[in-house]
Amino acid sequence: MAEITPGNTWEEIRQSHRWSLPPDYNLAEDMVGKWARADPDRLALVHLGRDGVQEYSFRALDRLSNRFANVLTGHGLQRGDRMAVLLPQSPETLICHLAAYKIGAIIVPLFTLFGADGLSYRIDHSGARMLLTDAANLPKLEGIADGLEAIFCLDGPAERARDYQDEMARASDRFERAETTPETPAFISYTSGTTGPPKGALHAHRVLLGHVPGVQLVHDFFPKPGAAMWTPADWAWMGGLCNIAMPSLRAGVPLLSHRMERFDPERAFEILQDFKLTNVFLPPTALKLMRQVPDPQRFALSLRTVGSGGESLGAEMLDWGREAMGLTVNEFYGQTECNVVLGNCATIMEVRAGSMGKAVPGSRVAIIDSDGQEVAPGETGEIAIHRGDAAMFLEYWRDPDRTAEKFKGDWMLTGDEGVMDAEGYFYFNSRTDDVITSSGYRIGPTEIEHCLTGHPAVEMAAVIGVPDPVRTEVIKAFVTLGGGRNGDPSLARELIAHVHSRLSPHVAPREVVFIDKMPTTATGKILRRELRKV
Repeated sequence: MAEITPGNTWEEIRQSHRWSLPPDYNLAEDMVGKWARADPDRLALVHLGRDGVQEYSFRALDRLSNRFANVLTGHGLQRGDRMAVLLPQSPETLICHLAAYKIGAIIVPLFTLFGADGLSYRIDHSGARMLLTDAANLPKLEGIADGLEAIFCLDGPAERARDYQDEMARASDRFERAETTPETPAFISYTSGTTGPPKGALHAHRVLLGHVPGVQLVHDFFPKPGAAMWTPADWAWMGGLCNIAMPSLRAGVPLLSHRMERFDPERAFEILQDFKLTNVFLPPTALKLMRQVPDPQRFALSLRTVGSGGESLGAEMLDWGREAMGLTVNEFYGQTECNVVLGNCATIMEVRAGSMGKAVPGSRVAIIDSDGQEVAPGETGEIAIHRGDAAMFLEYWRDPDRTAEKFKGDWMLTGDEGVMDAEGYFYFNSRTDDVITSSGYRIGPTEIEHCLTGHPAVEMAAVIGVPDPVRTEVIKAFVTLGGGRNGDPSLARELIAHVHSRLSPHVAPREVVFIDKMPTTATGKILRRELRKV
């Protein structure tokens, strides 16, 4: 089974959980097919678009995806072939996913903010045969992706592109789904490329089942009556797809889709209010921007849970969440290769500032040393995930060497340095290549960044080490401002003193640089390697 058995403590729930994957399993069937038969008119999707609000039942999604499956197979797409989708959150994005899963094909989600180089690499590397997009994104394909055999455009025919609507109108809404197992490849999620070229993490159909325990706990024993889910995170990434979109449909809970080209924190509050959303995933970057919205209590929110992951939150952000949203944000941790393996559930456990929580039921997570051995509580090492996790990727697409490098024995290496305390709480320190060595101290940037963002003038902060002939490295902070302050030398001295007094003199930055925009990956993670070039 995938579902957890509710209990009074995290440990009780972990001990009672046992994995039991079915011999036959298909993502499209679990997300939509079962509901289309049992409760066909049940609301599945609410799309907020330029033309207003559209609603889709489970039966509608099932039949539309049947049509597109027939379109794709009619043009030669077969089991194991790759089908790319270059669209934002939209009904057609889901329809494409579902159609491919029904065929037994492999989806390649593409982020709409990618430029030509990013798209060309992923399309060519995956060997995608076909692609679905719209008129806004079609020009990005000019001069690239010559290997695509068919492109479908939502907004009508164009050079190289077929008319999606016309193709759908001529296709049958009946389709015999391919037989698949939990191990059948389902999609390729490309890493955000923080180190080296992006790697294509190939996930199996079981990836959704692997997310269920974590999603249930992070969202307080989800689902509960009246639930409705949303995230501003794009479905082209694991966070948007596997933390919200897939679990929502699987649970029969209405999912909101909305294209937010540029995150607007005021608009985000309005959406939460207007659609009576109860369970959401808000990346730390989104929360930090929402923190700048004045008087958030003026919004009548229906929120029950907010999950966040990708960058650690500090005590100030947790306190703000309690004040502004009336709840404790449940942080969680995972990677593109194996997601939501650590988490919090405020209703049954203490949420500790800076902690990503405890290992979720069904996941074995540890801190290991360079020899692959587990270290004692309180000792620093690399966060690692044991083989056999249902959420773990199958391999890096066409890259056996990098797949092998990802593992040490039975442990999947995350590249993240952290520590676990005696009660099983995990704390992120830094990427293994972000550790700062200064005057004999090994310093992780996270605690310093939390301290800086606790200052009322700071919107976002990132910390790196820069070479120093005496101390090996000294700490340099990059800051974006909010609250109307100007980035002058007096504020820089104030921020240095803030860290000096709040944390320790040895971790206080020697230099503070004010920047207009923080460099981040498409998923909102700070790109410290870009700051090293400044």
